Amino acid sequence: MKNSIVYLLFCLSSILTYGQPPETFDLRYVGAEGDNYVTSVKSQMGGTCWAFGSMAAMESNLLITGNWNAQNETGEPDLAEYHLDWWNGYNEYFNQDLEEAYNNGQGLQTHQGGDYRMTTAYISRLEGTVREIDADSYDEPSERYHPNHKKYYPKSVEWYNAGEDLSNLDLIKYKIMEHGVMAVCLSYSNDFMSGVNHYQPSWDNTEPNHSVSIIGWNDNRETQAPGPGAWLVKNSWGENWGMAGYFWISYYDKHACKNPEMGAISFIDVDILDYDTAYYHDYHGWRDTLTNVTEAFNAFEANEDEDVVAVSFFTAGEDVAFQVKIFGQYNNGELVDERLSHTGSIEHSGFHTIDLPDYVTFLTGEKFYVYLELSHGGHPYDRTSFVPVLLGKAATNSKGIVPSTTKEEQSYYRENGEWLDFFHFDEPGDYQGTGSFCIKALAQHNHIMGIQSVDSKEGGFLNFAPNPFTSFASITYEIPEASKVEIEVYSINGQMVEILKSENHMSGAHEISWNNNTLTSGVYFLNMKIDDQFYDQMKIVKVD
Repeated sequence: MKNSIVYLLFCLSSILTYGQPPETFDLRYVGAEGDNYVTSVKSQMGGTCWAFGSMAAMESNLLITGNWNAQNETGEPDLAEYHLDWWNGYNEYFNQDLEEAYNNGQGLQTHQGGDYRMTTAYISRLEGTVREIDADSYDEPSERYHPNHKKYYPKSVEWYNAGEDLSNLDLIKYKIMEHGVMAVCLSYSNDFMSGVNHYQPSWDNTEPNHSVSIIGWNDNRETQAPGPGAWLVKNSWGENWGMAGYFWISYYDKHACKNPEMGAISFIDVDILDYDTAYYHDYHGWRDTLTNVTEAFNAFEANEDEDVVAVSFFTAGEDVAFQVKIFGQYNNGELVDERLSHTGSIEHSGFHTIDLPDYVTFLTGEKFYVYLELSHGGHPYDRTSFVPVLLGKAATNSKGIVPSTTKEEQSYYRENGEWLDFFHFDEPGDYQGTGSFCIKALAQHNHIMGIQSVDSKEGGFLNFAPNPFTSFASITYEIPEASKVEIEVYSINGQMVEILKSENHMSGAHEISWNNNTLTSGVYFLNMKIDDQFYDQMKIVKVD
């Protein structure tokens, strides 16, 4: 496996250097040893092709990265399509956003269609994906959560489009070689089949009705399309169909790799789930985009003592620069008490998980705010929406409407320099008051007793020693010349709690002892001033 991965990366590097992918490629036969990065052909029940397409892509990525074997799993990767099918949150069986969550009679018909945005919403909430051995039931729902469930999570899910002129064809090929099987849609019909070749002409208006998985290509394959070239595709109708479960789709097909929502989807960096909690308001994920807004934030409250270690969000545009900030307070229309700031850029539209350069600790009941600025493309959000799922079922009846709910003071956007509550945003029709921005905070439980974190703002003046995880601490500091030194303890809301030192000192290093056992749980700051000038600040998080 290791040698084949090295070969794959070498091959990709060569392609990027010389600009052309190979004319033919098959993920089942990669490298000198012919390694296989495609899991077995499955046979779906009901209208669950979208779940099989999603899992086929994630399973392939687990093979390419070696992350399945790294978890000492046996056999090939096998993820549970029907757990996603039951617990996606869009169907009439279960919708967490409704007061009557179970069997509410609203939403999509269970087992009868879905799409990749539904998959991504389910993943982003940390509901899955679980293994097939954990939840394999189609007839009855398996447990939503179980301590024995082992979950795998893609850090990114990216949307691509080959373009009507096929100008982005090579990009899709690069992504297949780099990340594995790619989930796509098509409008399957016997009228569009010639032998094992599928081609829907551009003038035909039939909507997508099936999900499959691209595993390779052949630039020279002739089909009934006007030009050569076709994708090699894995289906989910068993090995007795097509070419032992495989067939070809022309590059010129109307929907495959071209449909704006379901055309070509890559699941990237799939690995064992490393987060305990997702804080979110967008239960149904990306349903619409507020295109004229660049700044937004979500307000949360910690369920327990936790460290926020990552954020996730969607981008609607390409080559988007982002800035994430985490704040401790929102007062008088302004975000204050900034705890962390992080910037970066994202090349492709889709879902993205950003691991933060440091963690930010919040205690049970403490409010916090996750701010996100996106350079362009607008802010994706969840709302009550019509879902045009594969199979076309939603297009023919009212069950295509999936209700979402929200509350006041959860999501905000900045307009003309002012923060506005998204709850009051003027949505068309009956959708007003249902929207929430797709900004999540991902946290890990932290059960360390005593002082939990010590962060110095400047570094070089204040130091905590020797052991910050006890009630008794030694604080050292150094001053350049004889001066008056003040060290004070403040609560998170700016109230002075204790004066540790306020006297004149000679230059050099000094040390004081501090018994912080009298502090209750919370976030505190040590402020150091020399001759009334602010020099350093240290954050202390106390957990009892």
